[in-house]
Amino acid sequence: MNRKILDLRGLSCPQPVLETKQAIENPAFESLEILLDTQTSLENIKRLLGNRKDIEYKVIEEGEDFKVTLLKAKD
Repeated sequence: MNRKILDLRGLSCPQPVLETKQAIENPAFESLEILLDTQTSLENIKRLLGNRKDIEYKVIEEGEDFKVTLLKAKD
């Protein structure tokens, strides 16, 4: 499995959302791990993913950071 890690900590919105959108629209996307450091970035990425039935995700809070794991849904 081709897992990519995006460390988006320290970036202001909308940059984390734009980086995530670019990564999941890549035809090679299978899985992705996103590291975030603000609740705002997390909420915006969850909103981006909310309409996507082709991607499953889970959020893990790690101290003051968030780790979002995305997986392309199986057909």
